[in-house]
Amino acid sequence: MSPLPHPQTLLDALAKFDTPTICNALELIEPSYRNQGFTSEPLQCIYPALPPMVGYARTGTIRAIQGSRISPEEQKELRIKWYQYVDEGLKPSIVVLLDLDGARAGFGAFWGEVNTHVHRGLGVKGVVTNGSIRDIPMNASHFQLLAGSVMPSHAHVHVVDLDVPVTVAGMAVQPNDLIHADQHGAVVIPYAAAEKINHAVELIAKKEAVIINASKESHFSWESLRNAINLSADIH
Repeated sequence: MSPLPHPQTLLDALAKFDTPTICNALELIEPSYRNQGFTSEPLQCIYPALPPMVGYARTGTIRAIQGSRISPEEQKELRIKWYQYVDEGLKPSIVVLLDLDGARAGFGAFWGEVNTHVHRGLGVKGVVTNGSIRDIPMNASHFQLLAGSVMPSHAHVHVVDLDVPVTVAGMAVQPNDLIHADQHGAVVIPYAAAEKINHAVELIAKKEAVIINASKESHFSWESLRNAINLSADIH
């Protein structure tokens, strides 16, 4: 059973922050988040000017180096099943797609003009994948792509599995996890932490403002920085 979605107003509020700010807030809410839940391997952001995206994870796996081991008819049915899975899930969504081709992940691109338009139509905000993308000028507008590489061919790309736990670029994701992503990467927002993000961001901003304002003073020195750091630490 899928979890209940958050109010759209909360998702909209989260989308106003960049992903590093979300990571900072999560660290304040729960220190263990400092070492988990975010992409820790490089990804290319294809459209860095797009705003942050927030959505529920639709997860799956693909391969591209070799053809599918099932019949063409079965593969077509699996592809349709993937689209059904995406469409029937919580919305808005973000696809987190694991390329299983190991060191050669990205050999063939699942994401291009057709699939970006199809998935956007099914309520998807964008994708996080260690695989590749192509068709950069023709892809659907307002659809973010965080990918391992850019490649010219789709090769033998095909869906292997869907609705499974995946780890992409070091980020472990379960189906229906709440994802925040932008040009910096992506992070999982635990459901219990989502409503605490705004307060944590405000608190961090107050702490940082003390130090930043001190650095702008004409007589800024290490001593005034020390004082600012102490004042910042006292803000709760």
